[in-house]
Amino acid sequence: MFNHIMIGTNDIEKSKAFYEKVLAVLGVETTFENSADSGHKRVFFSHDGDILALSEPINDEIATCANGMTIGFKCSSAEQVKELHDVAIANGGTSIEDPPGLRETSIGSAHLSYFRDLDGHKVCGIYRPK
Repeated sequence: MFNHIMIGTNDIEKSKAFYEKVLAVLGVETTFENSADSGHKRVFFSHDGDILALSEPINDEIATCANGMTIGFKCSSAEQVKELHDVAIANGGTSIEDPPGLRETSIGSAHLSYFRDLDGHKVCGIYRPK
């Protein structure tokens, strides 16, 4: 359904370094950088056909996080959910909500972790046992 998710950042280099470490937990290795026609820098992370993009706001205003928005990364195990969270926190992210662990959700059990990235975007690691 989705082609990509693009989020704004106020420090493209710091954000790139943060996501390189965090997404390495999920096996993401592909990074592509370019500049928009306006000259604003962008970084793209590609994995299994999915793309997370970072961008300097092309309207030259400060990047802010969207209230109510969450970026959810599919993890392959409960351990990977915790590792994703721990790597994010070790690299400047902020832990939010409950500690990583198993929770009952409206669609069944899931291992979840939540953190905010360097620009305040809410990120989730999720694993649903079969």
